[in-house]
Amino acid sequence: MTIYDNVLNAEGALIVGAGLAGLFCALKLAPRPVTVLSPKPLGTGASSTWAQGGVAAAVGEGDSAEAHARDTDIAGAGIVDFEVAQSVAAEAAERIADLAKWGTPFDRAEDGSFVLSKEAAHSVNRVVRVSGDRAGREIMAALIEEVRNTPSIRIVEGITAVDLARADGRVIGVYARKLGDRYAEPVLIRARATVLAAGGLGGLYAVTTNPPGVRGHAMGMAARAGALIADSEFVQFHPTAMAVGQDPAPLATEALRGEGAILLNDKGERFMLDVHEDAELAPRDVVARANFRQIQAGNKIFLDTRQVLGERILTAFPTVANYCKEAGIDPVADMIPVTPATHFHMGGVKVDERGRSSLAGLWVCGEASCTGLHGANRLASNSLLEAVVYGARIAEDISGLEPVNKSLPPYLGIEWDEEEGEEAERVLRNLDAVQQLRQVMTDYVGVERNEMGLRLALRKIQELEETAKDVTRSYLNMTTSATLVAAAALKRTESRGGHFRTDFPDKDPAFKDHTTMTLIDALKIRASA
Repeated sequence: MTIYDNVLNAEGALIVGAGLAGLFCALKLAPRPVTVLSPKPLGTGASSTWAQGGVAAAVGEGDSAEAHARDTDIAGAGIVDFEVAQSVAAEAAERIADLAKWGTPFDRAEDGSFVLSKEAAHSVNRVVRVSGDRAGREIMAALIEEVRNTPSIRIVEGITAVDLARADGRVIGVYARKLGDRYAEPVLIRARATVLAAGGLGGLYAVTTNPPGVRGHAMGMAARAGALIADSEFVQFHPTAMAVGQDPAPLATEALRGEGAILLNDKGERFMLDVHEDAELAPRDVVARANFRQIQAGNKIFLDTRQVLGERILTAFPTVANYCKEAGIDPVADMIPVTPATHFHMGGVKVDERGRSSLAGLWVCGEASCTGLHGANRLASNSLLEAVVYGARIAEDISGLEPVNKSLPPYLGIEWDEEEGEEAERVLRNLDAVQQLRQVMTDYVGVERNEMGLRLALRKIQELEETAKDVTRSYLNMTTSATLVAAAALKRTESRGGHFRTDFPDKDPAFKDHTTMTLIDALKIRASA
């Protein structure tokens, strides 16, 4: 059977997305049968691989899950579901043990304890890391090796989901096509349980730290099928992406500021001292807005690691050092130019404590979901923790799948071609409609927002949907996610966490609850714009 036949059978669970959440869930499902769809070869298209900081977990002496939950609640600006934060923090040590069991080489002291780093808004050193800033890469490498050696997991690379399939009131799988075949009729892949773990929406913005393919497809796909969406207005902008003209922008990890690196403008002013008592270690939304305003005032922003790290940056933070080398920067002698960039989406498909969405038969985990953990502003390094906790919970919740005693047969006719895949991504990224959408989101739904800009954004998104050439289901998933972000941002007439309205700059107690809406709700708001 080939990809262009009518129907394929997942023979069990189907996981859409092969980042940390998807692979962790697949491993937890073993030996029950599971098929994982990955648009690109494992590890090359997932935001998880690019994560630098690590996994937040209360595993250090004197720390506690309760303290971790409190820090999460404070960072989330009043709308974190505290019981969710408590339960996730309490599960962290067990999930770290899983990652270690599967071969993750966490940094350890001579006595075998974890080397823990401190990041913004954490009250103690709590971030379990790997080689300083290589956590995502090393965790994913370990999980990929484990997945490859697990017979009950079938990996299908080079295929992308474009629609959820529904029948009799429940999700029964997805419609998918080979990456790059934008005009081929999608094939139906049926499954007894469908897990959506296909990432966030950073690529909807012109400047992002996310991989190129992360453009809101997961949330858009689910919303178009009728799923309830929560907190879509809350987009986190990382304050220190490297301003070196690359797309995506390389990330200068927050752990650098945890080590004492400071922010300076091109006048030599350390401006964060006047912004927040925690200066560079203030919550990410505070630092991102401060950097944004400096840039709006005509200043350039730099991260200075020279005094606190010196030559140690080359070995302690090899990923950042390599990014600097590629950009012609010597971080030992030079400051690193930085800018805010879209980094993480706190919103997504609303799920319960087991990862179940509002659509029967659909579970969602990772950045595609909204669990209530992050509130209005994610606490640093809680993203990887959330991915593994909910990946495990979903695997436990999916029932009725019989174990398999042999490897699943591969799907015939689906082979990854590196050259074709890269060309398909290049073509999609450079489509005029995609470029226009990214600019609209950056200009009007970015670090700072207002009513006039949000209404204009909604009108422009609708115009792009109606007039853009080569509109496909994938593009509709993008414009759907963009509409949900802008509509929720227009609806929330206050400022909170990652959502800042210049026309409503203060927090309003009337908005202390989560925003929830369907696509129908968002389209009504768009129609009135």
